[in-house]
Amino acid sequence: MEKPDYKPQHKIGKLFLLFAMMGVIALPIIVFKAFSVSTGEALATANKAPSLDFDHNAGQLFGTYNTTTAAYMEGNSTARTLNYYYSLRQYPGSPPFVPHDSVVEKGVEQTCLSCHEKGGFVQAFDRFSPVTPHPQHTYCGQCHMKTVTQDLFRENDWTSVQVPKLGRSALAGSPPPIAHALQMRENCIACHVGPGTVVPIRVEHPMRGNCRQCHVPEETKSLFSRDDRG
Repeated sequence: MEKPDYKPQHKIGKLFLLFAMMGVIALPIIVFKAFSVSTGEALATANKAPSLDFDHNAGQLFGTYNTTTAAYMEGNSTARTLNYYYSLRQYPGSPPFVPHDSVVEKGVEQTCLSCHEKGGFVQAFDRFSPVTPHPQHTYCGQCHMKTVTQDLFRENDWTSVQVPKLGRSALAGSPPPIAHALQMRENCIACHVGPGTVVPIRVEHPMRGNCRQCHVPEETKSLFSRDDRG
């Protein structure tokens, strides 16, 4: 006896029927779960989700404060000036150039974070290294590079933006505002604390920890005026 000839259409029909049955079984379960979750539970779950904000709750500032040694926090032996600080940058706020060759100690090339993650005295340069404000970005060469020439590739009329002024307090003796954007510079300790920082911007009270409690970014340069039109 010959076997019945099953055509491809029969197989497709069976697969379609199988998927349809699975959908009929799963749909009530999905609908039941959707209506069984309250709005409060959904909001609580959303609020607990990790934030991708670069300065979420000043996490980097507090994390660095807790891991920085007291000796570094209180250190003040530095010869760096504000002019030197800006000489390493194409414009205020840009990534600084790398002012030295790669450090090689005992035949092993040192990575950037071995000196710049927590700061410390570098014997090869006889000075303290500044702390990076964003140690989570490990590919330093993506933004920081060594200067290979002082010659311009092409003549242009580009001029740098003006450097921010220091000490612009609203009242005499009041905390000055933060004169720069926070992104990539949200860790205040990196630039304002320790022996590796620049003298004019070094703070004298690093032990207070939460810098943003008194110092806030300057969001606008125009004075506030009230609209009295009802």
